[in-house]
Amino acid sequence: QVQLVESGGGLVQPGGSLRLSCTASGSIFSINTMGWYRQAPGEQRELVATITRGGSQNSADSVKGRFTISRDNAKNTVYLQMNSLKFEDTAVYYCHAVIRRSFRSSEYNYWGQGTQVSVSS
Repeated sequence: QVQLVESGGGLVQPGGSLRLSCTASGSIFSINTMGWYRQAPGEQRELVATITRGGSQNSADSVKGRFTISRDNAKNTVYLQMNSLKFEDTAVYYCHAVIRRSFRSSEYNYWGQGTQVSVSS
């Protein structure tokens, strides 16, 4: 089994900061892309940022310059540093990883359970 466990969500005022963490554990051979998605009430899930094993990054225009994604390959962990938070950043944030469980297996998508980020005054 593979699990993605997120932490770091919470309530913050506009302009504040939060740091999300997500650690993958279980039967893992290798992890390719890791990333963060978010889903606000009544909205579709959307990409926030992704990072490959080699460090190549992609992020939504709405978070560029405010959010930074990073990862620690040795710890199977991805981070999302969120600065200058806005009301519209309020959402459930989901960790995602593309994982190969053995040398011969295919890669599969895995998701965390989600962590709530609320930006409110």
